[in-house]
Amino acid sequence: MSKIAEYKALEASLAEQLKQLEALKNDNELKREIEFETKLRALMEKYGVNLRGIISILDPQPRVNVTVPTSRRSERKIKVYKHPKTGEVVETKGGNHKVLKSWKSEFGAEAVESWLQ
Repeated sequence: MSKIAEYKALEASLAEQLKQLEALKNDNELKREIEFETKLRALMEKYGVNLRGIISILDPQPRVNVTVPTSRRSERKIKVYKHPKTGEVVETKGGNHKVLKSWKSEFGAEAVESWLQ
């Protein structure tokens, strides 16, 4: 992109953002929120209470966030393979299973995958 095209694109983006800012300045709900925040901060200063104090007053027993995952990676699901001739069952979460590897070398990976329950 040329410098002049980039300049014009940024100028148009800025004009759009200024229009959105003006719309927000005239929004009654925003005005109410700003008024509430101003009054709340004044009360906090008057009584010497900080935000943590307000939270402890309004919610004395904070809830533990149970939706936070313990790890970024989801747990693997257990796969169950059943040998059609012998009826032998193998349960595994991954492909690094001794019996499963021997089946794949003997019968082929596609055939063994078709045994997945």
